Amino acid sequence: MKKELVNLFKNNPSLSIKTHEIARKMSVVSEEDYSQLKTALHKLTEEGILNRSGKRYRFNQHSAGKLIGKLFITENGYGFVSLGNNLKDIFIAAKNLSTAFSGDTVEVKLFAKQKGKNLEGEIIKITQRGREEITGDLQKSKSFYYVKPDENSLHRDIYIAEKDLNGAKSGDKVVVYKIEWKQQQQHPEGRIKEILGKSGSHDAEISALAREFNLPYNFTKAVLKEANKFTNDIPAGEIERRLDLREKVVFTIDPEDAKDFDDAVSIEKLESGNFSVGIHIADVSHYVLSDTHLDAEAERRGNSVYFVGKVIPMLPEKLSNGICSLVPNEDRLTFSVVAEIEPSGKVVDYTIKKSVINSKRRFTYDEAQEVIDNGKGDFAAELLLLNNLAKILRNKRMSKGSINFITPEVKFVLDEKGAPVNIVKKITKESNNLIEEYMLLANQVVAKHIGGGKKAKNNLFLYRIHDLPDQEKVTEFARFVNSLGFSFDPSSANKTKQFQKLLLSAEGTEEEDVINEVAIRTMSKAIYSTDNIGHYGLGFNYYTHFTSPIRRYSDLLVHRMLDSYLEKGTQSFYKKVELEEICEHISATERTALDAERTSVKLKQIEFLANHIGDEFHGVVSGVTHFGMFIELTQSLAEGLIRLRDLEDDYYVYDEKNYSLIGRRNKKRYRLGDKINVRIIRVDKEKREIDFIIVED
Repeated sequence: MKKELVNLFKNNPSLSIKTHEIARKMSVVSEEDYSQLKTALHKLTEEGILNRSGKRYRFNQHSAGKLIGKLFITENGYGFVSLGNNLKDIFIAAKNLSTAFSGDTVEVKLFAKQKGKNLEGEIIKITQRGREEITGDLQKSKSFYYVKPDENSLHRDIYIAEKDLNGAKSGDKVVVYKIEWKQQQQHPEGRIKEILGKSGSHDAEISALAREFNLPYNFTKAVLKEANKFTNDIPAGEIERRLDLREKVVFTIDPEDAKDFDDAVSIEKLESGNFSVGIHIADVSHYVLSDTHLDAEAERRGNSVYFVGKVIPMLPEKLSNGICSLVPNEDRLTFSVVAEIEPSGKVVDYTIKKSVINSKRRFTYDEAQEVIDNGKGDFAAELLLLNNLAKILRNKRMSKGSINFITPEVKFVLDEKGAPVNIVKKITKESNNLIEEYMLLANQVVAKHIGGGKKAKNNLFLYRIHDLPDQEKVTEFARFVNSLGFSFDPSSANKTKQFQKLLLSAEGTEEEDVINEVAIRTMSKAIYSTDNIGHYGLGFNYYTHFTSPIRRYSDLLVHRMLDSYLEKGTQSFYKKVELEEICEHISATERTALDAERTSVKLKQIEFLANHIGDEFHGVVSGVTHFGMFIELTQSLAEGLIRLRDLEDDYYVYDEKNYSLIGRRNKKRYRLGDKINVRIIRVDKEKREIDFIIVED
């Protein structure tokens, strides 16, 4: 199999191809042969014969005597070429970058004489540009126009001839395309493709950020045309074939600024003393059918992306904020999990059915919390029952080893122009935990219904999985938290209990956020897969994503497959190879969305703190490096740097083993997790950096 694959790629060196396409070319049909093909592809990738990018495999020209890889340029102007496949990165000095941008695929020539521990070389060819378009600010010098890229790592301004301005003026945020760069000594040249707005304006910056992460921003006419065909009218025949819950007390609980409502809940006390809890999820699959423009676009996006003050939705607004959204006092099609739960929290029975509801109330988290706190208000009896049972479910889950990670978040108060006027730290309340608990329950019930039991082991399904953490990372984490005075045993048989115990002991301390953050970094990443290995962090043997089909493509697929299993006893939508590729794709879009959202938050934090230069803040040391230490401000969670050169009272040495900087003369020590007071001395919006100095008590 390996030999056949090598011949295929050697004979077609420009081939960039997915697994199922390879299978078709090699006439691989059986599941056993397909499994062997995947193993062979994996081994050839490990051996460096093939390169893998997303779903596609390519012949690695390095194996034919060439060094080809992806270039990453640092903010200091030098770069590294990553060859992948566990091969060492190659250092490229600024003068040897040729005409390459960060993100380009390049061919590298190693220097005959090597100095130091890094391999060093020069770029001799750009084999593929990493991007065709770049966003930035159009500026004018005395005699010419140029665009300063938003990403500092792109490292060169782009010259724009006056005839190629396309109506843009100095101070505009623009998109540049048709970029040519022939000689390193000269500036690259390009043309203005689109004007996004005035630099610094909220809409222009959001649009530019979307481009930076290659996020689809606008919907095509074909997609919008399909979405606009739908109306709020539900045919009587459709209601008849569903579980009619319109008379039941059903309501939603969401953030104050939410526009799309995926989920609603209900509860009734039964004569037996048990509870009937309903988790009702928007039935997006009724509207977004497979093999449509809507479905193809939803798959491409993978998920909605939530920037500060703006959402880039997976589905057009007609569906996401309208027909599919579980708004109050409107009939809506749903997929319901109705579970019978004993007062002890044990699920004794459940029903999964397509349904129709009419939400009686839209609660914000704060409104629901007020009812819980005071015991009175709209649907107080139902809210109190739901909350009490949620606490029992939560305690039961935690006792089985589920880890309660707390990811600190902030909320921005924006003015009418989208500029941040305040940043407040979000506080998790009982109303948040209430909803989380029932969503976890529904996701678990659905996954177990399809994947549980001997008969179900061959059922093809989409799972949300989370692997065990790497032992070396766990040991490193233990060393870190023990240095802060907390207790953690990395060799414990049940590490989830150890994590749980640690996070509980850190709760309420100033080190809580940094411990949670480092703990999350220690974990493996949760991904989507057809092969169920369980969810380590939650402590579940079966878990999927069922509860957010408006904003996640995974949940839409789960709805389709679940309905097929319930109606036909089998699923008729996907083959294993196709579903595996979708899983890889949506796991990747999820990571991109997370990076984009973090960047959006960081940019707003920087924009806010730019007006507070000279002000003092309290923070915690969140990172220690050989060039300084990162500080996370306690209130805004903004992160900045105290550079080593600005620690003027001594010469400090980096102690990597103990996450510390130690003064050579006075032996003063700064450690990860230390509390510290700082003053902002510099905010650089272009480089996305904040600099602090220490304020002595």
